[in-house]
Amino acid sequence: MSRISVRGFAVASATAVTAVGSVVGVASGSTAQNNDAEAAATDLTLLADIPAGQQAQVQTASLTQQADVQAIAADASAKKEAEEAARKAAAKSAIEKKEAAEAAEKAAQEAKEREEAEELASRSATRDASSFTVQSSYSIAEIQSMARAMVPGDQWTCFSNIVDHESSWNYQAVNPSSGAYGLFQALPGSKMSSVGSDWQTNPATQIKWGLNYMNERYGSPCGAWDFWQANRWY
Repeated sequence: MSRISVRGFAVASATAVTAVGSVVGVASGSTAQNNDAEAAATDLTLLADIPAGQQAQVQTASLTQQADVQAIAADASAKKEAEEAARKAAAKSAIEKKEAAEAAEKAAQEAKEREEAEELASRSATRDASSFTVQSSYSIAEIQSMARAMVPGDQWTCFSNIVDHESSWNYQAVNPSSGAYGLFQALPGSKMSSVGSDWQTNPATQIKWGLNYMNERYGSPCGAWDFWQANRWY
């Protein structure tokens, strides 16, 4: 190989490397590499003086460096995209958890308000004993209708069970052994006078007394019924 050819090969090799650097610099937005890129383009004409095999080596080195630079750029881009995707996923998850918590809290509040409204409606639907017209006699159906109007709906079944077992809804029932009287077999019956002097003849007065008794002693008719089932009395 002649001295000129060797020099040309060296210059071409350096020029190829410089050209790659210039291209990378321009691609990344650097304006300082413009002059180098132009000079490199001019020097590339020296490749014509290099044998074909050596030109291939120079071009291979240039392409390898380009591939390395592109790979690094691709890795950085992929990392940035992954970090951005993770950030968005975390933000979405946080929003979904917050919305779920708010929905659960709202549902719980609505359920509580519904329960309170039902309880209030049940209480407001009850009537006092004095609101019923006094009659000379009452049928079982009439007595049960009065009781339904006075006893909260959620306590009705328990209340009814006790009356069924104590008197079968006979407001004038008398226990021949003890003298217990009325719907609830009060002993003595005269204790029902605490809510009305007509306790012997008015089922509404007896119902009022019985309901008060269950609430005061057992907390509710259902509390009284639980005790009754365990002891057969209340």
